[in-house]
Amino acid sequence: MKVILIHNEDQSPPSTGRILKTYQEARLQNTENLRKLVVDAAAAILQEEGTEAVTVRRVSQRMGCSTKIIYSLFVNKEGLAQQLYLEGCKLLARRFEEVPPSADLRQHLLELGEAFWQFGQDNTSYYKLMFGGAFAEFKPDAESMQGTLTAIHRLLVLISTAQEQGQISDQEETGTLVSTIWASLHGVIHLYMGGFLGDTEAAHAVYRHTLALLSQSLFAVPGAGRGANSE
Repeated sequence: MKVILIHNEDQSPPSTGRILKTYQEARLQNTENLRKLVVDAAAAILQEEGTEAVTVRRVSQRMGCSTKIIYSLFVNKEGLAQQLYLEGCKLLARRFEEVPPSADLRQHLLELGEAFWQFGQDNTSYYKLMFGGAFAEFKPDAESMQGTLTAIHRLLVLISTAQEQGQISDQEETGTLVSTIWASLHGVIHLYMGGFLGDTEAAHAVYRHTLALLSQSLFAVPGAGRGANSE
């Protein structure tokens, strides 16, 4: 017996649960995807060849596209550098998040400081871009600075918590103390990168000693902060 299958052309196809986007949404998504691909390409050049190699032409060659496309997405090299800066902030935040929390806040500060050193060692090109002025034409704007604050959030929370508990004096603003720590550690790393502190092992020893002195100074007056005066 021959079976004849009858197809109803008016019947709607089964729903797949996919939400159709408008043209504008699809175009925006494609643009964001392309921006990400360009940033990934620039990041790869940055890590493999250093900051000097990151140019719009070099990125376009790696992408296999014209420089006009890069310029249309980022306006100029500075715009591309900003996106790389924000990518570096994400890497730094991730490195800090990998440090396990500790009830010993002073020890935790030492561990966060060590994580920052390792970030500079493992991501030298990102470090130079973010903190070493490797792109002379790039100056961090408000968005970039917000990315930095997000990256060092763990350090801000640690100092604030220590002040609340009375382990660190609250005579200085939390932000001022964090900036002091930040500047001191950057100073050691910059001297090392400039060749003033010998090899990596010698520079790391100076860095650890600086960090130890900072932590000792900060935690030297227990009971002087808000926690001790909140009776």
